[in-house]
Amino acid sequence: MAKKLGLILGPLFFLIIYFLPAEIVGTEADKVLAVAVWMVVWWITEAVSISVTALIPLTFFPLLNIMNIKDVAANYGSPIVFLFFGGFVMALALEKVNLHKRIALSIVKITGTSANKVILGFMIATAFLSMWISNTATTVVMLPIGLSVINLLINDEDGFTKEDKNFSLALMLSIAFSANVGGIATIIGTPPNTVMVGFMEQQYNADISFLNWMMMGVPFTIIMIITIYLILVKLVYPNKLGTREDLSIIIHDQLEELGSMNSTEKRVLFIFLSAMTLWIFRRPLNDLLPLLILSDAGISLLAAFALFAVPFKFGKGEFILEWKDTVKLPWGILILFGGGLALAKGLADVGIIDTIGELVSSNPALSALAVGCLLIFIMLFMTELMSNVALVAIFAPVVAGIALGLDQEILHLLIPVTMASSCAFMLPMATPPNAIVFASGYIKVHEMAKAGVILNLISVVIIILFMLVVIPYFF
Repeated sequence: MAKKLGLILGPLFFLIIYFLPAEIVGTEADKVLAVAVWMVVWWITEAVSISVTALIPLTFFPLLNIMNIKDVAANYGSPIVFLFFGGFVMALALEKVNLHKRIALSIVKITGTSANKVILGFMIATAFLSMWISNTATTVVMLPIGLSVINLLINDEDGFTKEDKNFSLALMLSIAFSANVGGIATIIGTPPNTVMVGFMEQQYNADISFLNWMMMGVPFTIIMIITIYLILVKLVYPNKLGTREDLSIIIHDQLEELGSMNSTEKRVLFIFLSAMTLWIFRRPLNDLLPLLILSDAGISLLAAFALFAVPFKFGKGEFILEWKDTVKLPWGILILFGGGLALAKGLADVGIIDTIGELVSSNPALSALAVGCLLIFIMLFMTELMSNVALVAIFAPVVAGIALGLDQEILHLLIPVTMASSCAFMLPMATPPNAIVFASGYIKVHEMAKAGVILNLISVVIIILFMLVVIPYFF
Protein backbone atom coordinates (compact mmCIF):
# COMPACT_ATOMS: atom_id res chain seq x y z
CA MET A 1 0.00 0.00 0.00
CA ALA A 2 2.83 2.39 0.90
CA LYS A 3 4.51 1.71 -2.46
CA LYS A 4 1.30 2.36 -4.40
CA LEU A 5 0.65 5.55 -2.45
CA GLY A 6 4.23 6.71 -2.93
CA LEU A 7 4.07 6.01 -6.67
CA ILE A 8 1.18 8.51 -6.95
CA LEU A 9 2.28 11.05 -4.32
CA GLY A 10 5.81 11.54 -5.72
CA PRO A 11 4.83 13.03 -9.08
CA LEU A 12 1.74 14.67 -7.52
CA PHE A 13 3.86 16.65 -5.03
CA PHE A 14 6.22 17.50 -7.87
CA LEU A 15 3.36 19.00 -9.91
CA ILE A 16 1.93 20.90 -6.92
CA ILE A 17 5.28 22.53 -6.08
CA TYR A 18 6.19 23.14 -9.73
CA PHE A 19 2.92 24.90 -10.57
CA LEU A 20 2.45 26.66 -7.22
CA PRO A 21 1.55 30.33 -7.94
CA ALA A 22 3.66 31.65 -5.07
CA GLU A 23 7.40 31.11 -4.86
CA ILE A 24 8.76 28.99 -1.98
CA VAL A 25 12.47 29.82 -2.42
CA GLY A 26 12.79 31.18 -5.96
CA THR A 27 11.78 30.30 -9.51
CA GLU A 28 14.76 28.04 -10.31
CA ALA A 29 15.09 26.75 -6.76
CA ASP A 30 11.45 25.68 -6.71
CA LYS A 31 12.01 23.52 -9.81
CA VAL A 32 14.84 21.65 -8.07
CA LEU A 33 12.80 21.46 -4.86
CA ALA A 34 9.90 19.88 -6.79
CA VAL A 35 12.21 17.22 -8.25
CA ALA A 36 13.83 16.67 -4.83
CA VAL A 37 10.47 16.09 -3.13
CA TRP A 38 9.50 13.60 -5.83
CA MET A 39 12.76 11.70 -5.31
CA VAL A 40 12.47 11.76 -1.51
CA VAL A 41 8.92 10.34 -1.60
CA TRP A 42 9.95 7.55 -3.95
CA TRP A 43 13.13 6.81 -1.99
CA ILE A 44 11.24 6.65 1.32
CA THR A 45 8.39 4.48 0.04
CA GLU A 46 10.56 2.54 -2.46
CA ALA A 47 7.68 2.90 -4.91
CA VAL A 48 10.13 1.89 -7.62
CA SER A 49 13.73 0.70 -7.29
CA ILE A 50 15.85 3.33 -5.54
CA SER A 51 18.22 3.14 -8.52
CA VAL A 52 15.39 4.02 -10.91
CA THR A 53 14.52 7.00 -8.72
CA ALA A 54 18.17 8.08 -9.03
CA LEU A 55 17.61 8.50 -12.81
CA ILE A 56 15.07 11.31 -12.24
CA PRO A 57 17.70 14.13 -12.32
CA LEU A 58 19.22 12.74 -15.54
CA THR A 59 15.75 12.70 -17.09
CA PHE A 60 14.08 15.82 -15.71
CA PHE A 61 16.86 18.35 -14.98
CA PRO A 62 17.53 18.86 -18.73
CA LEU A 63 13.80 18.66 -19.54
CA LEU A 64 12.99 21.43 -17.03
CA ASN A 65 16.02 23.51 -18.05
CA ILE A 66 17.55 23.17 -14.57
CA MET A 67 20.85 21.81 -15.90
CA ASN A 68 21.99 20.60 -19.32
CA ILE A 69 22.34 16.86 -19.79
CA LYS A 70 26.14 17.04 -20.13
CA ASP A 71 26.47 18.59 -16.67
CA VAL A 72 23.94 16.21 -15.11
CA ALA A 73 25.55 13.14 -16.66
CA ALA A 74 28.96 14.17 -15.28
CA ASN A 75 27.66 13.30 -11.81
CA TYR A 76 27.00 9.72 -12.87
CA GLY A 77 30.63 9.46 -14.00
CA SER A 78 32.11 11.01 -10.86
CA PRO A 79 35.48 9.60 -9.65
CA ILE A 80 33.74 8.33 -6.52
CA VAL A 81 31.48 6.15 -8.70
CA PHE A 82 34.57 4.55 -10.22
CA LEU A 83 36.18 4.16 -6.80
CA PHE A 84 33.22 2.04 -5.77
CA PHE A 85 33.13 0.24 -9.16
CA GLY A 86 36.71 -0.90 -8.60
CA GLY A 87 35.79 -2.00 -5.09
CA PHE A 88 32.90 -4.02 -6.48
CA VAL A 89 35.20 -5.70 -9.01
CA MET A 90 37.71 -6.67 -6.30
CA ALA A 91 34.89 -8.05 -4.17
CA LEU A 92 33.68 -10.02 -7.20
CA ALA A 93 37.13 -11.58 -7.64
CA LEU A 94 37.35 -12.49 -3.93
CA GLU A 95 33.97 -14.20 -4.18
CA LYS A 96 34.71 -15.94 -7.50
CA VAL A 97 37.82 -17.72 -6.16
CA ASN A 98 36.26 -18.28 -2.70
CA LEU A 99 39.05 -16.32 -1.04
CA HIS A 100 36.56 -14.44 1.16
CA LYS A 101 35.42 -17.72 2.70
CA ARG A 102 39.02 -18.84 3.30
CA ILE A 103 39.81 -15.53 5.03
CA ALA A 104 36.68 -15.80 7.19
CA LEU A 105 37.32 -19.40 8.26
CA SER A 106 40.98 -18.67 9.00
CA ILE A 107 40.05 -15.79 11.31
CA VAL A 108 37.38 -17.85 13.13
CA LYS A 109 39.86 -20.70 13.57
CA ILE A 110 42.38 -18.42 15.31
CA THR A 111 40.06 -17.08 18.02
CA GLY A 112 39.61 -20.28 20.03
CA THR A 113 37.21 -23.12 20.86
CA SER A 114 34.97 -21.75 23.62
CA ALA A 115 31.44 -20.84 22.52
CA ASN A 116 31.92 -17.12 23.17
CA LYS A 117 35.28 -17.07 21.38
CA VAL A 118 33.66 -18.72 18.38
CA ILE A 119 31.10 -15.88 18.34
CA LEU A 120 33.93 -13.33 18.61
CA GLY A 121 35.73 -15.06 15.74
CA PHE A 122 32.65 -14.84 13.56
CA MET A 123 32.30 -11.15 14.42
CA ILE A 124 35.91 -10.29 13.58
CA ALA A 125 35.78 -12.26 10.32
CA THR A 126 32.46 -10.71 9.28
CA ALA A 127 33.56 -7.16 10.10
CA PHE A 128 36.87 -7.59 8.24
CA LEU A 129 35.18 -8.92 5.10
CA SER A 130 32.55 -6.17 5.27
CA MET A 131 35.33 -3.58 5.10
CA TRP A 132 36.07 -4.69 1.53
CA ILE A 133 33.03 -6.49 0.09
CA SER A 134 29.34 -5.71 0.43
CA ASN A 135 27.71 -6.45 3.77
CA THR A 136 25.14 -8.55 1.90
CA ALA A 137 27.81 -10.79 0.33
CA THR A 138 29.62 -11.01 3.65
CA THR A 139 26.49 -12.19 5.44
CA VAL A 140 25.72 -14.71 2.70
CA VAL A 141 29.21 -16.18 3.16
CA MET A 142 29.13 -16.27 6.97
CA LEU A 143 25.55 -17.49 7.47
CA PRO A 144 26.00 -21.10 6.17
CA ILE A 145 29.13 -21.48 8.33
CA GLY A 146 27.16 -20.23 11.34
CA LEU A 147 24.24 -22.53 10.57
CA SER A 148 26.53 -25.57 10.42
CA VAL A 149 27.71 -24.72 13.94
CA ILE A 150 24.12 -24.31 15.17
CA ASN A 151 23.05 -27.62 13.59
CA LEU A 152 25.79 -29.33 15.58
CA LEU A 153 24.16 -28.07 18.80
CA ILE A 154 20.69 -29.11 17.64
CA ASN A 155 21.85 -32.66 16.92
CA ASP A 156 24.04 -33.22 20.00
CA GLU A 157 23.14 -35.52 22.91
CA ASP A 158 21.29 -33.01 25.09
CA GLY A 159 19.22 -31.57 22.24
CA PHE A 160 18.64 -27.86 21.68
CA THR A 161 18.79 -26.42 25.21
CA LYS A 162 18.18 -22.83 26.37
CA GLU A 163 21.96 -22.31 26.46
CA ASP A 164 22.19 -23.59 22.88
CA LYS A 165 19.40 -21.22 21.83
CA ASN A 166 21.10 -18.21 23.41
CA PHE A 167 24.34 -19.12 21.67
CA SER A 168 22.50 -19.47 18.35
CA LEU A 169 20.73 -16.12 18.73
CA ALA A 170 23.96 -14.37 19.66
CA LEU A 171 25.79 -15.99 16.73
CA MET A 172 23.16 -15.09 14.15
CA LEU A 173 22.80 -11.51 15.39
CA SER A 174 26.56 -11.08 15.67
CA ILE A 175 26.94 -11.90 11.97
CA ALA A 176 24.32 -9.33 10.92
CA PHE A 177 25.47 -6.60 13.27
CA SER A 178 29.17 -7.07 12.49
CA ALA A 179 28.42 -6.86 8.75
CA ASN A 180 26.64 -3.55 9.39
CA VAL A 181 29.44 -1.88 11.38
CA GLY A 182 32.35 -3.47 9.49
CA GLY A 183 31.57 -1.42 6.40
CA ILE A 184 31.96 1.84 8.33
CA ALA A 185 35.73 1.23 8.59
CA THR A 186 36.51 2.08 4.93
CA ILE A 187 35.19 4.41 2.26
CA ILE A 188 34.22 1.47 0.02
CA GLY A 189 32.89 -0.65 2.90
CA THR A 190 29.32 0.60 2.63
CA PRO A 191 27.52 2.78 0.03
CA PRO A 192 26.52 5.61 2.45
CA ASN A 193 30.23 6.37 3.06
CA THR A 194 30.84 6.62 -0.67
CA VAL A 195 27.79 8.84 -1.25
CA MET A 196 28.97 11.24 1.46
CA VAL A 197 32.59 11.33 0.24
CA GLY A 198 31.41 11.91 -3.33
CA PHE A 199 29.16 14.77 -2.21
CA MET A 200 32.00 16.47 -0.35
CA GLU A 201 34.48 16.04 -3.21
CA GLN A 202 32.03 17.40 -5.77
CA GLN A 203 30.52 20.30 -3.84
CA TYR A 204 33.39 21.41 -1.61
CA ASN A 205 36.54 19.89 -3.19
CA ALA A 206 37.20 18.04 0.06
CA ASP A 207 39.79 15.29 -0.47
CA ILE A 208 38.96 12.58 2.05
CA SER A 209 41.78 10.06 1.75
CA PHE A 210 41.30 6.33 2.20
CA LEU A 211 43.88 6.28 5.01
CA ASN A 212 42.35 9.21 6.89
CA TRP A 213 38.95 7.56 6.83
CA MET A 214 40.39 4.25 8.04
CA MET A 215 42.22 5.93 10.92
CA MET A 216 38.85 7.18 12.12
CA GLY A 217 36.64 4.31 10.90
CA VAL A 218 38.65 1.28 12.08
CA PRO A 219 38.70 2.35 15.77
CA PHE A 220 34.96 3.00 15.58
CA THR A 221 34.34 -0.46 14.12
CA ILE A 222 36.54 -2.08 16.79
CA ILE A 223 34.67 -0.26 19.58
CA MET A 224 31.34 -1.29 18.08
CA ILE A 225 32.43 -4.93 17.69
CA ILE A 226 33.46 -5.04 21.37
CA THR A 227 30.18 -3.37 22.37
CA ILE A 228 28.05 -5.75 20.29
CA TYR A 229 29.94 -8.75 21.64
CA LEU A 230 29.47 -7.72 25.29
CA ILE A 231 25.79 -6.83 24.85
CA LEU A 232 24.99 -10.11 23.07
CA VAL A 233 26.98 -12.66 25.08
CA LYS A 234 27.03 -11.01 28.51
CA LEU A 235 23.74 -9.14 28.77
CA VAL A 236 20.99 -10.15 26.33
CA TYR A 237 21.80 -13.74 25.27
CA PRO A 238 24.43 -15.18 27.65
CA ASN A 239 25.36 -18.86 27.42
CA LYS A 240 27.40 -21.17 29.61
CA LEU A 241 28.51 -23.62 26.96
CA GLY A 242 32.22 -23.15 27.68
CA THR A 243 34.78 -24.91 25.50
CA ARG A 244 33.42 -27.02 22.66
CA GLU A 245 36.08 -28.80 20.61
CA ASP A 246 33.40 -29.97 18.17
CA LEU A 247 32.79 -26.35 17.12
CA SER A 248 36.40 -25.94 16.05
CA ILE A 249 36.25 -29.28 14.21
CA ILE A 250 33.51 -27.89 11.95
CA ILE A 251 35.61 -24.84 11.10
CA HIS A 252 38.67 -27.06 10.49
CA ASP A 253 36.67 -29.39 8.22
CA GLN A 254 35.34 -26.50 6.14
CA LEU A 255 38.87 -25.16 5.69
CA GLU A 256 40.03 -28.64 4.67
CA GLU A 257 37.28 -28.73 2.03
CA LEU A 258 38.72 -25.59 0.45
CA GLY A 259 42.12 -27.28 0.15
CA SER A 260 45.39 -25.40 -0.16
CA MET A 261 45.45 -21.93 -1.72
CA ASN A 262 45.75 -22.19 -5.50
CA SER A 263 47.59 -19.85 -7.86
CA THR A 264 44.45 -17.91 -8.82
CA GLU A 265 43.64 -17.16 -5.18
CA LYS A 266 47.24 -16.02 -4.64
CA ARG A 267 46.99 -13.61 -7.58
CA VAL A 268 43.71 -12.16 -6.31
CA LEU A 269 45.18 -11.81 -2.83
CA PHE A 270 48.27 -10.06 -4.24
CA ILE A 271 46.15 -7.56 -6.20
CA PHE A 272 43.85 -7.02 -3.21
CA LEU A 273 46.76 -6.38 -0.82
CA SER A 274 48.49 -4.16 -3.38
CA ALA A 275 45.38 -1.97 -3.68
CA MET A 276 45.12 -1.73 0.12
CA THR A 277 48.80 -0.75 0.37
CA LEU A 278 48.47 1.92 -2.34
CA TRP A 279 45.34 3.35 -0.70
CA ILE A 280 47.07 3.58 2.66
CA PHE A 281 50.34 5.07 1.37
CA ARG A 282 48.92 7.11 -1.53
CA ARG A 283 49.98 10.55 -0.27
CA PRO A 284 53.56 9.61 0.72
CA LEU A 285 53.98 7.87 -2.66
CA ASN A 286 52.73 10.95 -4.52
CA ASP A 287 55.24 13.11 -2.60
CA LEU A 288 58.04 10.63 -3.22
CA LEU A 289 57.26 10.09 -6.92
CA PRO A 290 55.91 13.40 -8.31
CA LEU A 291 55.54 11.95 -11.82
CA LEU A 292 53.13 9.33 -10.45
CA ILE A 293 49.69 10.73 -9.66
CA LEU A 294 47.74 8.29 -7.54
CA SER A 295 44.12 8.83 -6.52
CA ASP A 296 41.83 6.53 -4.54
CA ALA A 297 39.58 6.07 -7.59
CA GLY A 298 42.64 5.50 -9.83
CA ILE A 299 44.00 2.80 -7.52
CA SER A 300 40.60 1.11 -7.45
CA LEU A 301 40.41 1.10 -11.27
CA LEU A 302 44.02 -0.12 -11.53
CA ALA A 303 43.14 -3.13 -9.36
CA ALA A 304 39.97 -3.79 -11.37
CA PHE A 305 41.92 -3.51 -14.64
CA ALA A 306 44.52 -6.01 -13.39
CA LEU A 307 41.84 -8.54 -12.47
CA PHE A 308 40.41 -8.37 -16.00
CA ALA A 309 43.61 -7.91 -18.01
CA VAL A 310 46.40 -9.87 -16.30
CA PRO A 311 46.21 -13.53 -17.41
CA PHE A 312 46.93 -16.33 -14.95
CA LYS A 313 47.18 -18.91 -17.75
CA PHE A 314 48.83 -17.02 -20.61
CA GLY A 315 48.86 -19.96 -23.03
CA LYS A 316 45.12 -20.58 -22.63
CA GLY A 317 44.25 -16.88 -22.48
CA GLU A 318 42.47 -17.29 -19.12
CA PHE A 319 41.97 -14.31 -16.83
CA ILE A 320 40.88 -14.01 -13.19
CA LEU A 321 37.70 -12.18 -14.22
CA GLU A 322 35.81 -12.18 -17.51
CA TRP A 323 33.44 -9.37 -18.42
CA LYS A 324 30.51 -11.79 -18.16
CA ASP A 325 31.25 -11.99 -14.41
CA THR A 326 30.11 -8.39 -14.06
CA VAL A 327 26.50 -9.51 -14.43
CA LYS A 328 26.73 -9.96 -10.63
CA LEU A 329 27.84 -6.38 -10.01
CA PRO A 330 25.22 -4.16 -8.32
CA TRP A 331 25.12 -1.62 -11.15
CA GLY A 332 22.05 0.01 -9.65
CA ILE A 333 24.09 1.22 -6.67
CA LEU A 334 26.48 3.05 -9.02
CA ILE A 335 23.50 4.79 -10.66
CA LEU A 336 22.21 5.63 -7.18
CA PHE A 337 25.50 7.40 -6.39
CA GLY A 338 25.18 9.45 -9.57
CA GLY A 339 21.56 10.39 -8.83
CA GLY A 340 22.40 11.48 -5.31
CA LEU A 341 25.31 13.62 -6.54
CA ALA A 342 23.18 15.15 -9.31
CA LEU A 343 20.44 16.09 -6.84
CA ALA A 344 22.99 17.60 -4.45
CA LYS A 345 24.54 19.58 -7.33
CA GLY A 346 21.12 20.91 -8.32
CA LEU A 347 20.30 21.92 -4.74
CA ALA A 348 23.65 23.69 -4.38
CA ASP A 349 23.51 25.51 -7.73
CA VAL A 350 20.11 27.12 -7.04
CA GLY A 351 21.06 28.17 -3.49
CA ILE A 352 18.88 25.81 -1.45
CA ILE A 353 21.82 24.61 0.68
CA ASP A 354 22.74 28.24 1.41
CA THR A 355 19.10 28.99 2.28
CA ILE A 356 19.07 26.14 4.81
CA GLY A 357 22.28 27.56 6.31
CA GLU A 358 20.80 31.05 6.59
CA LEU A 359 17.66 29.73 8.28
CA VAL A 360 19.76 27.86 10.86
CA SER A 361 22.14 30.77 11.47
CA SER A 362 19.20 33.13 12.04
CA ASN A 363 18.12 31.02 15.04
CA PRO A 364 20.52 31.78 17.91
CA ALA A 365 18.86 29.19 20.15
CA LEU A 366 20.37 26.32 18.15
CA SER A 367 23.69 24.92 19.33
CA ALA A 368 26.00 22.77 17.18
CA LEU A 369 26.09 20.00 19.78
CA ALA A 370 22.31 19.81 20.20
CA VAL A 371 21.70 19.84 16.45
CA GLY A 372 24.41 17.22 15.87
CA CYS A 373 22.97 14.91 18.52
CA LEU A 374 19.46 15.32 17.10
CA LEU A 375 20.59 14.61 13.52
CA ILE A 376 22.49 11.48 14.61
CA PHE A 377 19.47 10.22 16.54
CA ILE A 378 17.06 10.90 13.66
CA MET A 379 19.33 9.27 11.06
CA LEU A 380 19.99 6.17 13.17
CA PHE A 381 16.35 5.45 13.85
CA MET A 382 15.11 6.45 10.37
CA THR A 383 17.53 3.98 8.80
CA GLU A 384 15.57 1.22 10.55
CA LEU A 385 12.73 1.92 8.16
CA MET A 386 14.30 3.00 4.86
CA SER A 387 17.41 2.61 2.71
CA ASN A 388 20.48 4.11 4.37
CA VAL A 389 21.98 5.00 0.97
CA ALA A 390 18.90 6.98 -0.01
CA LEU A 391 18.82 8.62 3.42
CA VAL A 392 22.40 9.86 3.11
CA ALA A 393 21.72 11.10 -0.43
CA ILE A 394 18.77 13.10 0.96
CA PHE A 395 20.43 14.24 4.19
CA ALA A 396 23.91 15.20 2.92
CA PRO A 397 22.92 18.56 1.34
CA VAL A 398 20.64 19.37 4.29
CA VAL A 399 23.31 18.60 6.87
CA ALA A 400 25.85 20.63 4.88
CA GLY A 401 23.49 23.61 4.92
CA ILE A 402 22.91 23.23 8.68
CA ALA A 403 26.67 23.02 9.33
CA LEU A 404 27.26 26.21 7.34
CA GLY A 405 24.48 27.93 9.26
CA LEU A 406 26.04 26.89 12.57
CA ASP A 407 29.49 28.00 11.33
CA GLN A 408 30.77 24.45 11.78
CA GLU A 409 33.11 22.36 9.66
CA ILE A 410 30.76 20.37 7.40
CA LEU A 411 32.61 17.08 7.85
CA HIS A 412 32.40 17.33 11.63
CA LEU A 413 28.62 17.07 11.33
CA LEU A 414 28.19 15.07 8.13
CA ILE A 415 30.55 12.17 8.96
CA PRO A 416 28.80 11.20 12.24
CA VAL A 417 25.39 11.44 10.57
CA THR A 418 26.65 9.17 7.78
CA MET A 419 28.10 6.70 10.29
CA ALA A 420 24.74 6.60 12.08
CA SER A 421 23.07 5.42 8.86
CA SER A 422 24.93 2.08 9.11
CA CYS A 423 24.09 1.43 12.77
CA ALA A 424 20.67 -0.19 12.38
CA PHE A 425 20.22 -3.15 14.71
CA MET A 426 16.53 -3.27 15.65
CA LEU A 427 14.49 -4.51 12.71
CA PRO A 428 14.93 -7.17 9.98
CA MET A 429 14.07 -4.73 7.19
CA ALA A 430 16.65 -2.16 8.32
CA THR A 431 19.63 -3.66 6.43
CA PRO A 432 20.22 -6.64 4.11
CA PRO A 433 22.32 -8.48 6.77
CA ASN A 434 19.49 -8.14 9.29
CA ALA A 435 17.02 -9.46 6.72
CA ILE A 436 19.26 -12.38 5.71
CA VAL A 437 19.81 -13.69 9.24
CA PHE A 438 16.12 -13.16 10.04
CA ALA A 439 15.24 -15.26 7.00
CA SER A 440 17.29 -18.12 8.45
CA GLY A 441 14.32 -18.86 10.72
CA TYR A 442 16.37 -18.88 13.93
CA ILE A 443 15.44 -15.33 14.99
CA LYS A 444 12.13 -13.64 15.72
CA VAL A 445 11.55 -9.90 15.34
CA HIS A 446 11.27 -9.29 19.09
CA GLU A 447 14.53 -11.18 19.69
CA MET A 448 16.37 -8.93 17.26
CA ALA A 449 14.70 -5.80 18.65
CA LYS A 450 15.55 -6.78 22.25
CA ALA A 451 19.28 -6.53 21.53
CA GLY A 452 18.89 -3.93 18.76
CA VAL A 453 17.26 -1.16 20.78
CA ILE A 454 20.09 -1.27 23.36
CA LEU A 455 22.73 -1.20 20.62
CA ASN A 456 20.98 1.65 18.80
CA LEU A 457 21.05 3.82 21.91
CA ILE A 458 24.67 2.94 22.72
CA SER A 459 25.61 3.68 19.08
CA VAL A 460 24.15 7.18 19.39
CA VAL A 461 26.35 7.85 22.42
CA ILE A 462 29.51 6.44 20.77
CA ILE A 463 28.93 8.41 17.54
CA ILE A 464 28.38 11.63 19.53
CA LEU A 465 31.68 11.03 21.34
CA PHE A 466 33.41 10.50 17.99
CA MET A 467 31.78 13.70 16.71
CA LEU A 468 33.21 15.65 19.64
CA VAL A 469 36.66 14.08 20.02
CA VAL A 470 37.84 11.85 17.15
CA ILE A 471 36.43 13.25 13.91
CA PRO A 472 37.71 16.84 14.44
CA TYR A 473 41.21 15.41 15.01
CA PHE A 474 41.34 13.64 11.62
CA PHE A 475 39.21 16.02 9.57
